[in-house]
Amino acid sequence: MNKFRKKCAEISEHPLFMNIIIGLIIINAILVGLETYSYFENNFYDWIYIVDQFLLWVFTLEILIRLIGSKSIGSFFKDPWNIFDFVIVGSSHLLVGAHYVTVLRILRVLRVLRAVSVIPSLRRMVNALLLTIPSMGTIMLLLGIFFYIYAVIGTMMFRSIAPEYFGTLHDSLLSLFQVITLESWASGVMRPILAEDPTSWLYFVTFIIIGSFVIINLFVGVVVGSVEEASREEKPTPTDIKLEEVQNELQEIKRLLEKKAD
Repeated sequence: MNKFRKKCAEISEHPLFMNIIIGLIIINAILVGLETYSYFENNFYDWIYIVDQFLLWVFTLEILIRLIGSKSIGSFFKDPWNIFDFVIVGSSHLLVGAHYVTVLRILRVLRVLRAVSVIPSLRRMVNALLLTIPSMGTIMLLLGIFFYIYAVIGTMMFRSIAPEYFGTLHDSLLSLFQVITLESWASGVMRPILAEDPTSWLYFVTFIIIGSFVIINLFVGVVVGSVEEASREEKPTPTDIKLEEVQNELQEIKRLLEKKAD
């Protein structure tokens, strides 16, 4: 059994094995895309279904190999990405038996996300983005307060001029979301209001300067910082290596001084 586990571990860590799984994930994504066209669905549904079932059982076998090859079941499920793979593939099996067609198709699309868990570089990127969540919460709170203040002001000022954009609070919030994306905000939202109220430009310009150029850039800064930190952990720079060596030497000196003091 121990030899079998080692063999499974060797297979699961072999580059060829990972490349085959990545290729099958790509094939699965192509099949799901083709099925959205009525021509392929009507003429090749049986073939698509057979290939899909084959891919599902291959992915199941892949997870079993990785599970057997791990040190223990507990260590396998300590990795969130393994849990993600297990849930996606396991749910697909359950829904095949239940014949929930719409949900099954959605889960088949979600199998494409397994490329993230299989490709190490993508996995590192997602992990870096997850590290930004605590900082993102503070920025989201700031953005929410900012949006709410401007939405209330916009509703009070422009309700009678442009009720389709600022008639209610939720309409104002949706309009401000369009404005902050910088998509047709001038011709679509501001210009009609500016024709009625010449001072309204001040409202929109200040909103864009504060929202789009300041707060949104805070998001970008937090994400870039987390990605750089994750990259340093994966491939430390010479400076980081020297700092780590200095810290280790200082710890060693501290231990020696404590021994002499005793």
